[in-house]
Amino acid sequence: MPLSRRRFLRNMSMTGAAIRVGLPPLAAMFNANGTAYAATADAGADAAIQPRFVFWFNGNGIPERYWIPTETGTAYELTPCLAPLASVRDDVHVISGIDNPNARVTAPGNTHHKSMSALVSGTPYTGRGAGGASVDQVVAGAMRGESRFRSLQIGVCQESHGENIHRNLSWAGADRALPPEMIPHNLFDRLFGVRDQSWVSRKKSVLDAVREDLASLQPSLAQPDRHRLDEHLTSVRELERAIASLPSDYGKTLKEPEDVADLTDYPRIAKIQSDLVAHALASGQTRVASYMLTKCQSLVRLPWLGYTRLRHHDYTHTNAESPEGQRTMRDICRWHVEEFAYFVGRLKAIPEGDGTLLDNTCVVFAHEHAEANPHKDNGLALILAGHAGGMKTGMHSKMRNTVGDLYLTVAEEVFKLRLDKGFPTAEKKISGIV
Repeated sequence: MPLSRRRFLRNMSMTGAAIRVGLPPLAAMFNANGTAYAATADAGADAAIQPRFVFWFNGNGIPERYWIPTETGTAYELTPCLAPLASVRDDVHVISGIDNPNARVTAPGNTHHKSMSALVSGTPYTGRGAGGASVDQVVAGAMRGESRFRSLQIGVCQESHGENIHRNLSWAGADRALPPEMIPHNLFDRLFGVRDQSWVSRKKSVLDAVREDLASLQPSLAQPDRHRLDEHLTSVRELERAIASLPSDYGKTLKEPEDVADLTDYPRIAKIQSDLVAHALASGQTRVASYMLTKCQSLVRLPWLGYTRLRHHDYTHTNAESPEGQRTMRDICRWHVEEFAYFVGRLKAIPEGDGTLLDNTCVVFAHEHAEANPHKDNGLALILAGHAGGMKTGMHSKMRNTVGDLYLTVAEEVFKLRLDKGFPTAEKKISGIV
C-alpha cells in the first residue's frame, strides 16, 4: 500500500503534549524504482528525494604529518589519523590545501577567534561573533521543501575558552549565534516532542504513546518494511536506554575546564548525539544540521585516550613539535575521525529509496586550523562525505582554493542552489567535487 512520506506516528501523552516518532524511509513511500517518493493523495506527483547537508567540526587543528595523505587520487594511503575511515573509504573525499584568507585580516581577538569566524562564515571576526551567516545557514536558507526544523545545531564536548565564537558553530547572521544542543536528553525531547515528566525522566518509552498507531500501520506493510520499521523502533528504544544510563546530573552543572577530575565519557555522548541526528535526517525532521564535536580552541580532557595531564589546547602548544607531542595530537585527532566515521556509517546503514541516506547527504568536516601549533590558516584539510548530487568520493585531492570556493561549489553544484550573493572569499567553483 502506498504510504505518504509525510505521515508521522502521533499520539498524546497524559498532559496533552504531542509525541512524534518519525517514520524511517520505507519502501512503500517510493516509486517502483526507488528513485523518488511516490505520488500519494496528500503529496500529488512523484517527488524527488531531498538531499541533506551536515557541517561537522572539531577544534584545534591537526598534526599534518599524521593526517594529510602523501598520495593524491584514488590510490592514496589512509594516514594514522584517517585510519578509522577504512570502512567508509569509498564514501569520502579527503581534501587538502584549502586557504582561509579572511582569518588573516586585521580583526579583534586571537587567531582562533579570527579563524573560526572566517571558516564558518567566510567573514572576519567582529569582536563579538562571526561576521555573517555560517555555511549551514546559507544552505538552509536557500533550500526549499518541507521539514519540521529548518536546521538543527548539535554539540558534544562543552569545554572551551567560553566566548561566543568558541562555543558556536552556526550563525544566523553577524553576531547572531545559534547555540548547539549538547545535552542528549534535551535533543531527544526536542525531536520527539516530549514534555510530560514521565517521558523526561525516562520512566516510560515514547513508543508507548504510539502503540495503537503501530498496530494499525504494520499490517499494511510488506515484510521488508515491517523489518525496517522494527529496526527503527528498536533504535529509538536503544537511544532511550542509552540516555537513561547517563549520570543523573549530566548537563545540569557545567564542568569548568580547570576541573582535573572531569572524566566525562564524551565518546559515549558523541554516539548518542550522532544517532539522534541520523534519526532526524532519516525521518525528514530536518535537512540541515551542524555538529560541533569539540569547541573552537577546545579545552576538553581525554581520559578515554589516557591523556589527563593536560587539556586538548594545551597539548597543541606543549612540546607540540616533538615526537611525543605529535603522537599525542595523532591520537586525539584519530578519535575525532573515529566519531566522524561512526556518523557516516550510521547514515550509510539507513536504506532510502534505491540507496541509503548517505547517498542523499553531503557532510563537510572541517577544523579552524591546519597544523595546530602554528595556527595555520592555509593548507586546511577537510573531508567531504556522502553522494548527494553525484559527489566524487574515494580519493584525496590537493587544491589551491579557498573555503569560500568549496562552500560555493557544495551549494551550487551538489545541492543545485543558487546563491545570489555568492559566498565570502569565493572566487570560483571547484572542479572535481562532482
